[in-house]
Amino acid sequence: MTSLARFLPRERRASRHAARFAALALTIALLPAMPAVSHAATTATTATTDGPVLPAPSNAAMDAVAAMQPSTNIGNTLDAIPDETSWGNPPITKALFDTYRAHGFHSVRIPVTWDNHSSVTAPYTIDPAFLARVKQVADWALSDGLYVVINVHHDSWEWISAMTTDHDNVLARFDALWTQIAAEFKGEPRKLLLESVNEPQFNNATDAQKAQFMNELNSSFVNIVRQSGSRNATRLLVLPTLGDTPDQTLMDNLSAEMAALKDPNLVASVHYYSFWPFSVNIAGFTTFNAQTQQDLLDTFGRLYNTFIAKGIPVYMGECGLLNYPDYTNPNNIVEPGEALKYFELLGYEARINHVTTALWDAGNYLNRNTLQWRVPTLIDQIKSAWRTRSGTAASDLLFVPKSGPITAQTVALNLNGTEFRSLQVNGKELRKGRDYAVSGDQLTLTAATLSSLVGDRAYGVDATLDVRFSKGVPWQIHVISNETPVLAAATGTTSAFAIPTQFNGDVLATMEAKYDDGTDAGPASWTSYQEFTTAFAPDYPNNAITLTPAFFDSLTDGARVTLTFHFWSGALVTYHVTKTGTTVTGTTS
Repeated sequence: MTSLARFLPRERRASRHAARFAALALTIALLPAMPAVSHAATTATTATTDGPVLPAPSNAAMDAVAAMQPSTNIGNTLDAIPDETSWGNPPITKALFDTYRAHGFHSVRIPVTWDNHSSVTAPYTIDPAFLARVKQVADWALSDGLYVVINVHHDSWEWISAMTTDHDNVLARFDALWTQIAAEFKGEPRKLLLESVNEPQFNNATDAQKAQFMNELNSSFVNIVRQSGSRNATRLLVLPTLGDTPDQTLMDNLSAEMAALKDPNLVASVHYYSFWPFSVNIAGFTTFNAQTQQDLLDTFGRLYNTFIAKGIPVYMGECGLLNYPDYTNPNNIVEPGEALKYFELLGYEARINHVTTALWDAGNYLNRNTLQWRVPTLIDQIKSAWRTRSGTAASDLLFVPKSGPITAQTVALNLNGTEFRSLQVNGKELRKGRDYAVSGDQLTLTAATLSSLVGDRAYGVDATLDVRFSKGVPWQIHVISNETPVLAAATGTTSAFAIPTQFNGDVLATMEAKYDDGTDAGPASWTSYQEFTTAFAPDYPNNAITLTPAFFDSLTDGARVTLTFHFWSGALVTYHVTKTGTTVTGTTS
C-alpha cells in the first residue's frame, strides 16, 4: 500500500521506502544547487501533447487487463492490522462497489493482510471466518461486473521480509496461504485475478538474493494456483517486481522469470507515486517541473518497452502521490494545482502506453462513510484523463498585491493538444479583448478585470476563474489578494515551538534551513529544503508556522540556523532559530 501520511505510522512508511529513497537522495544531492524557488511562474511547464496511442500486441491477457482500466484500491481495510476497521475505515459494503462502478471504474484491487488471521506455525491455517469475509467482499464486486484483484499484502514486511534468515519457514507459510486461497477462489469467474505479494522486500539481503527470493515466490505462487485446477488453471495471475518498483533491472528480472514460466496468463505489476521529492515536497520540488515530468515519462517508457510491446500486460497496482491528498491534514503538502497537473499527465501516459492504473485509495479520495468524493475537482481530473487530455496552466494561483496599483498579469497555459475556448467566473463568461487577451499559450488578464475580481482586496482567495479548453476539464485559477507575510520573535521548547505569522493571504510552499557557515540544517541533511510537515508546517487558523521536534532533534546545540520561508506568491521571508538544550529562541534579525 502507499505511504500516505496518516494512513501508516511514519516509521513504517520510512522503512518501506528507505533503500529506494536513500539512493534517490544521493542522486539529488549531486545535482546543481537548487535556485530560489519562484512560485509566481509564468512559463508553461508541460510540453507533451495529445498524441497517438502506441501500438501493442493483442492477446487474451492484454485484452482482459485493458478492460480493467480504470482501477482503484480499497486500501487500509482488509489489509489493516489487526482488523478491517483498525485503520479508520468502515467495513466494506456492497454499496461501495456500486459507487465505484457508477463512477466509471472497471476493476478494484482488494488488498488483504493474512498475518493476523492465520496461524504462524504449520499448517498455517487461515481463519475460516476471515477467508469467508474476503470471499464475500470479492463476490460483491464481481456481482457488479467489476474485475477484482486479491493479494497477499502487508505480509510482505510483517514476515515475508525475513526470508533471508528464515527461508524455509517463510516459503512454507507463503505456499500454505496460497494453497488455501487458491482452493477457496478456484471456482470464481475469470474476472477475479490473484496477485502473489504486495511490494515484496527482503531484510539484509544482497541484490542476487533478492532476485532469487523474488523469483522463488512468484514461481511458487504460479505453480500452486495452476495446480489447484478449475478456473485457476487459466486465471490471470499478477506478478510484481521487487518492491513493485519500476526500475529497469528489476523489470528485466521479472520479464525473464515470466518467460521461464511459459504461461500466457501472467500480468506484470509495478507501483508509481511520482518522483519522490515532488511526491512528499522536499528538496525544493514544489512544482510539477520538467524533472518530475521526465521521471513519469521515463517510467511509462520502460513499462512499454519491457512488457507491453512484447504482449505482456501491465497492471499498475497502486498509483498516486505519497502525501496528497490527506484529508486528516489541514495543509496541502503538495499544492493542489501541481497535483492536478501530475494526474493529468499520469492518465495520458497510461492511456497511450496501454497501462492499467489502480488509484491507491485508503479513504482519502472517496469518503467511505458518505460515499462522496472528498475533492471533486481532483476526481474530475482523474476521470477525464482516462479519455482525453486537459489544458492546465503554469499555476492555479494568481496573486494581486493588497495595496498599490493593480497591473495586468499573464499566465502561461499548458494546452496539451487542446485549444483555449473561454474564461469564466461564477458561470459568467468574460469578454475576450476587453477583460482578457490570449496570444498562443499566454493568457493576460487586464488590470480592470483583476480590480473587479479582487474587490476590496480582502486577504485570501477573492475569485476563482475557470479556463475552458476544447476538451477535458476546466482549469481553475484562484485570484488571491496578499502582502508579504510577517513573522515575529518567539521562544519555546524543542517539543513545542511556533513562529507567530501573519500570512496576509499568502500560502507557504517550502522552507530552507542553513547554519551560519552555509551548511544545510535539518533532518534532510542532504538538502537545505526540508520536508513539508516532517520539519515544519503552517498553522493558518492559529497564525503560526510550527517547527517539529524532529527538526530540532537534528540541530547542533547553540548553532544559529537561518530559515528561509518560500511562499507561493514568490515572497521570501527569513527567520533565525537557535536551540540551547531544550529551549528555542526565534528572531527576525
